[in-house]
Amino acid sequence: MVPADRVYILLVIGIAIAPILAMLFGIYTSIGITLLFDIFVLALMVVDGLRVRRDRIEVSRQIPSRLSIGRDNPVVLTVKSGNTNAVIKIRDYYPTGFGVSTPELSTTVGMNSTQELTYTVHPTQRGEFAWGNLQVRQLGFWGLAWNDWQISQNLRVKVYPDLVGLRSLSIRLALQSSGSIRQRRMGIGTEFAELRNYRTGDDLRLVDWKATARRVGAYGNTPPLVRVLEPEQEQTLIILLDRGRLMTAKVQGLQRFDWGLNATLSLALAGLHRGDRVGVGVFDRQMHTWIPPERGQNYLPQLIDRLTPIQPVLLESDYLGAVTNVVQRQTRRALVVLITDIVDVTASTELLAALSRLAPRYLPFCVTLRDPQVDRLAHTFTENVTNTYVRAVALDLLAQRQVAFAQLKQKGVLVLDAPAHQITDQLVERYLQLKARNQL
Repeated sequence: MVPADRVYILLVIGIAIAPILAMLFGIYTSIGITLLFDIFVLALMVVDGLRVRRDRIEVSRQIPSRLSIGRDNPVVLTVKSGNTNAVIKIRDYYPTGFGVSTPELSTTVGMNSTQELTYTVHPTQRGEFAWGNLQVRQLGFWGLAWNDWQISQNLRVKVYPDLVGLRSLSIRLALQSSGSIRQRRMGIGTEFAELRNYRTGDDLRLVDWKATARRVGAYGNTPPLVRVLEPEQEQTLIILLDRGRLMTAKVQGLQRFDWGLNATLSLALAGLHRGDRVGVGVFDRQMHTWIPPERGQNYLPQLIDRLTPIQPVLLESDYLGAVTNVVQRQTRRALVVLITDIVDVTASTELLAALSRLAPRYLPFCVTLRDPQVDRLAHTFTENVTNTYVRAVALDLLAQRQVAFAQLKQKGVLVLDAPAHQITDQLVERYLQLKARNQL
């Protein structure tokens, strides 16, 4: 048991009145009375602590089956009291390295009632982690002692990519596809749908002169017939995720690779929702993981299970080897999205050569995850000499990135450069725009 604050207050009071007792009854009598008082207080404390054991609360913990990295995941503690009101403190032994909203939970639970206490944990790493017991303290009826004990709740939890974000994106895509709010986007299609009469404003290139001639021969003078084309529904999306050295750096608390993995899964979800065949490759010096293109909503859980255990490594990435691997495996035209980062023009030479090999047979799309800290340093004015040097370096890095992007665009490569923590939303929106305009 642990003494409560009230015990220390009573002991201090006993010491404070000792001089008064000494003046009234003498020093030895004062000492004796003070010791008896302290012993009496300590005895009451022991009794108070022992009484709690008869009416200990019951505590259980509920954790999501899959925790999402970089998100606040709720943990619910259900507390059930006995025949007395319970003043309690609970400390949960969550995995080391997790951020937590409230390290210690305190509350008062009414007699014969149940109460839920909620706090959140914020994982910054994927993987499997050990979760320990619950440490509980319950205050005695007299408020003199805390009864302290542990409740066995050992378990192992798994941290996955941003599943919360995937659920939100799935809902948004479903709403966009519903007939009541869906905005139809018109574009030039690739697949023949039907023939119809020519209307003012139709593209003359779509007039089917052979069908028109046959119709004139059969029915006389009639309007020209126009081919109606629909966008091709089943296209192929290949996502290449770099897990090399550049992706090991931390941005906003997470490694670049984790931001890239979240973006990969969100883009895959959008592609599967739009009916595309989606394949994923994770590479460093070689193709570490290759998941062939498939379609269907049931394919996403397989992607999550295959990609979740992968971690970045301190190796230089072979962009040309990764692209060559894709060209050998994927013969049909596809949108190839490569998620990585760029340092400067010199370091991006191999990336430029690799993506240039994809055009024009494929549609290459380079996605880079920028560190917002570099943006802040570059745009923060200062008179300090050291900070001025740092700002100059940041400005030079941004300028070199722009030169590299300009070279990629000249080779017909689509480019998206965004802060790492914003890359997912911008990438999905860009993909939906490509689909709407039928650029693939």
